[in-house]
Amino acid sequence: MTKDIFLTNSLGGKKEKFTPKNEKSIGMYVCGPTVYDDPHIGNARPLVVFDILYKILKNKYGSTSVKYIRNITDIDDKIIKASNDQNISINDLTSKITENFHKDCNYLKCETPNSEPKATENIKQMIEMITELEKKGFAYSKDKHVYFEVKKFSDYGKLSNKKLDELIAGSRVEVSEIKKNPEDFVLWKPSTDKEPSWDSPWGKGRPGWHLECSVMSKRYLGEEFDIHGGGRDLIFPHHENEIAQSRCANETNSFANYWVHNGFITLSNEKMAKSQGNILKIKDFKKKYNGQVLRLALISAHYRQGLDWNEKLISECEKTLSKWYLAYSDVHKDTILPDELLDPLYDDLNTPGYIANLHSLYSKASTGTNEDKATFVKACNFIGLLTDTSEDWLQTKKNTISLSEDEINSKIAERNKARDEKNYELADKIRKDLLDKGILIEDKDGTTSWKLK
Repeated sequence: MTKDIFLTNSLGGKKEKFTPKNEKSIGMYVCGPTVYDDPHIGNARPLVVFDILYKILKNKYGSTSVKYIRNITDIDDKIIKASNDQNISINDLTSKITENFHKDCNYLKCETPNSEPKATENIKQMIEMITELEKKGFAYSKDKHVYFEVKKFSDYGKLSNKKLDELIAGSRVEVSEIKKNPEDFVLWKPSTDKEPSWDSPWGKGRPGWHLECSVMSKRYLGEEFDIHGGGRDLIFPHHENEIAQSRCANETNSFANYWVHNGFITLSNEKMAKSQGNILKIKDFKKKYNGQVLRLALISAHYRQGLDWNEKLISECEKTLSKWYLAYSDVHKDTILPDELLDPLYDDLNTPGYIANLHSLYSKASTGTNEDKATFVKACNFIGLLTDTSEDWLQTKKNTISLSEDEINSKIAERNKARDEKNYELADKIRKDLLDKGILIEDKDGTTSWKLK
């Protein structure tokens, strides 16, 4: 029997033993992308973190007992703006970005969730929830808008562990003369003639962003479920608003029992932001690195901590995987991993601790038996690593090289000529240029050969 899972619950701010509502039906909802632009490396972190949590849950409770839902926001002000800026239809934009998102998920070796509902497929249910909130006195309508009245929900701020006035002071709230109070948030708003709209009791319009997750989690997981995940930036206002809407509409004492949030990514110790001009998109890495390199980098720090993304981190992760692939074996695929090996992952997704275990297993596998190799590979596979054959891994590395074999050989000939002419400065420069492009050259017995770095 596998051991207990522990998770740090943002609702209360401490590590807790995970006790599901029903071991045969575990629900996990994770906020997915708003499909107005291609995903960046910050978006990649929750993809990988919650993919690993999904694997842990399935390992303990069985693959048929876990339901993983991740939504797609395909109607939003950012989407409308992006479609106007690019002069393409909203449908063409969201279809293209959704397709790119799925390609990025595959590149990062992430499993597909059980369901991936879209906001536009759940408008009817959103209207029903707004109607319910209005009927129960938690929402009010004015000038074709509907707002949730935050003061009516006494537990507002418990997830953030802050009082209402602190939350308002520390965030940008939507300014509107229509609202009763500054903190009230929109559930429904009117659309212009050129914007997407749906018929509703309040006129043609579209839902507010926060509403969709309340509706889709209820539709797929019920009024109360086990785990809700996302980036730390979603705690306020998005997740606070979800809790308020859901508990008031459904008249429940809880919504999600465990709230799991991953930390931010910085780029060379700077905050990643469009205003900084330092957004790195996942697709930008595809010509240079196997997706497993990014995956290992993303779990190199504990999910709750910040992660600084830099060239040294990526380079070290690629070197580690190249070394690990030397111990690759496709024998004994039915190897069962010992429970104690997974201990770090069961303890609040301690991926650095698990990676330390992998290094120990590699040392044993590199000099041990086929069984040692099989255990090592299986342990890597568990977190989505060493999923290719060693031949595929090498081929991927070859595909990322910008030089052809003829060009490499030509550079080596140029270097040999420089050495013959005692132009060692040029010879060293050619060696360094090749090394920068991932080519390592070796001189032995009067001949020069090359291999991938």
